Amino acid sequence: MKQLTGIHHVTAITSSAEKIYQFFNDILGMRLVKKTVNQDDIQAYHLFFADDVGSAGTDMTFFDFNGAPQGRHGNNELHRASFRVPSDAAIDYFLDRFESCGVQHDGVSELFGRKVLPFEDFDGQLYQLISDENDNGVAAGTPWQNGPVPTEFAIYGLGPVVINISQFTAFKEAFETVYLFKETASEGNMHWFETGEGGNGAAVIIVDDESGVQGQQGAGSIHHIAFRVTDEAHLSEWIERINSYHLPNSGLVDRFFFKSLYARLAMPLLFEIATDGPGFMGDEPYETLGEKLSLPPFLESRRDEIEQQVRHIDTVRSK
Repeated sequence: MKQLTGIHHVTAITSSAEKIYQFFNDILGMRLVKKTVNQDDIQAYHLFFADDVGSAGTDMTFFDFNGAPQGRHGNNELHRASFRVPSDAAIDYFLDRFESCGVQHDGVSELFGRKVLPFEDFDGQLYQLISDENDNGVAAGTPWQNGPVPTEFAIYGLGPVVINISQFTAFKEAFETVYLFKETASEGNMHWFETGEGGNGAAVIIVDDESGVQGQQGAGSIHHIAFRVTDEAHLSEWIERINSYHLPNSGLVDRFFFKSLYARLAMPLLFEIATDGPGFMGDEPYETLGEKLSLPPFLESRRDEIEQQVRHIDTVRSK
């Protein structure tokens, strides 16, 4: 069985598409590579922020659910997303940047031998930067060449997702059995699991914590995380595997930008498996990625209707 190759993307819920665009574009320096709609709710934007060309393993995406209640952080929650930066010096650069931009953060610390900088956005969505200074696992992407952050410091990939679990032993057994991640390190109640080539881009951190309240999904929380497979043949193997464990799942879903499978290993955690391609470069030129509303072919015939339902957001950068 071919292992999953890393983290593909993380999808979260925001209270404001406009504010999250400003936060990711202007402050974090991640490129908006696709402005589209939620394929299951065409009244809601779905924004994809990634590296220079939208490489698999680099994109943080957001559903703009109008009127969504505030989420609550706690147990049994996809708790925190991580972003890879190339060096410890990049962590220090962003510390200064966050200070000057008024971003709430917890200061620089160390986690599993890596420098990290935890921070949050206007919704209380939790993130952290993680340094690739000594990382030798799965390769990162390409820094945004024309972004506001110097390329030598820029975010260029996703790091480990932090998951809070109240019944760690049972979850660990199921997670390792079904998804073939392996625990490779621990610090206190935090456990580092890797897949594929390992390293920051192919890991999750599972926190054993029975003390907190139950997490509640909403604005400022993660909706789901996706793991990488190379292509549709690789995905088909994983569909067979998930079915063999009788896990509730979606079956094959064609998202146009990639093909996917959604499953729940444990309620309420939603895990996706997604192919690396075809990617985000097929329907827009490199120079203007994310500037116009992009629709997959099966929604293109409804463009007029959709454009009337979603409000205009100015994402043009190539003026």
